[in-house]
Order: sequence, then C-alpha cells, then structure tokens
Amino acid sequence: MEIAAKDVMKLRNITGAGMMDCKKALLESKGDFDGAIKYLREKGISKAAKKAERETKEGRIYAYIHGEGKIGVMIEVNCETDFVARNVQFVELCKDLAMHIAATNPLAIDEDGIDPSLIEQEREIYRNKALNEGKPEKIIDKIVEGQVVKFLKENCLLEQEFIKDPDKSVRDIIHQAVAKMGENIQIARFVRYSLG
Repeated sequence: MEIAAKDVMKLRNITGAGMMDCKKALLESKGDFDGAIKYLREKGISKAAKKAERETKEGRIYAYIHGEGKIGVMIEVNCETDFVARNVQFVELCKDLAMHIAATNPLAIDEDGIDPSLIEQEREIYRNKALNEGKPEKIIDKIVEGQVVKFLKENCLLEQEFIKDPDKSVRDIIHQAVAKMGENIQIARFVRYSLG
C-alpha cells in the first residue's frame, strides 16, 4: 500500500510522533487515521510525544571508543532529572546509542540537521538516474520521493534501524526508554571520530 507524504505529515502533526513511526502506523492501519493513532498509542509512541514537550536540563555526556581506538563517539543525551541521569538503564541507553553511532555513522540526529542543499542534490541524482533508466515520466516523482525517504532513513540517527534490534528504529528505542523511565529523553548532539 502506498502512503502519501502529506498523510504522514498530517498524522505527525496530530500525534507528534516521528515520520517513520507515522508511516509505519498508517501502513499497519491500512491508511486509517484513527487506527494509526491507536497503533501509536499502543506502542507508547504518542505518550512519548507528549513527554517530548517537557524540558530536559539534566543528562550525561557519554564517550565510547571502538575498534582498538580507531573510532570514537561522544554523545549528549538529556533527561529531566539527575536521578534518571544516574540510572543504570539511562547509562546503558547512552552506551547503546554511542555504539550505534560508531557502527552507522549518521549525518544528523534528524532531518532538520541535514543541509537542505544535500537533500536537493540527492533528489537531483535520483531524478537523473530514473530518467537515464528510462522510467516513465509520470512515476519519476514517486520514485524520487521514495529514494529521498530512504536516504533520510539511512542518514538520520532517529530514523535508522537500531543495530541491536533492526525491527525498531533508534526513535523507537528512545520512546521505549521514555515509557520505562517516565521522563522526556532527547539526544542533544553527537560527534563521531574515525582514525585517519
């Protein structure tokens, strides 16, 4: 089933959930908005979206070194209280996120962090590729948008498949942590270094 980008955005505006979560919910509910909202609520994603409004002034900076010192990651993960910041589950979440970044090398936390000119450049490449392959003009826009969504999913940290559980996105893992710990949790920033 094909889900229109405008429907994904509409559901995102209603629930505050991430784009990939909204798309998955619409696919699961076969395009029914009420069913998609129910799906998001059952998964605890909508609940996490409500907590996302709360301020995060605590947290921790976690450093992770991988591959005998060949890759290093520093990540700042924020939460609401120092109690949660010291929690073993929160520290484990920070470690998992840092390991994930070391393995996948995302460009940004989310789409807002990716330079729009890079997205336009990718869009142009996909359009030219489709034209060179002789694709019909009427479906090229759909092909291009599908490729852009794939590019964002592969390069935005929150949309990537989580390395320890590819059935879930990094956003899903954070939403689970929010539901478990009862506080808003946000990735503030990260940096990944590789030798050479």
